[in-house]
This record gives sequence, structure tokens and C-alpha cells, in this order.
Amino acid sequence: MAKSESKSIPRRDFLKAAGATGAAAGVAAVALSGTQAKAATPETGKSAGYRETDHVKKYYELSRF
Repeated sequence: MAKSESKSIPRRDFLKAAGATGAAAGVAAVALSGTQAKAATPETGKSAGYRETDHVKKYYELSRF
């Protein structure tokens, strides 16, 4: 019986290639957009660390911390 050669790639290699392609497309989209991203600046007088915002307080309430 003759062996048939399969030209398909293994699933893991396909997923690696798909992930790398997606990341490269994201980087290319940002690089080609023509605008620069600006970093968020914290309000003056406040630290840039942990803040208890409304959604954090809601999480604490729901998880009973």
C-alpha cells in the first residue's frame, strides 16, 4: 500500500501560527493608524496605585470581603 503524503500542518502549529498572525495584525493596525496613543495621566495629588473605585466596591460587596 502506498503512503500518501499529507500537506496539512499539525493542529498545534496551526494554532501557534494563528496566534502570531493575530498579534502581528494588531501591531500593524496600531502602527499604521497614523495617530499616537497617549498614556492616561493620574489626577494631581493622588497616587497612581490602588484605588477603590465603584466597581471594586461592588465586587467586594458581592464577594463579601
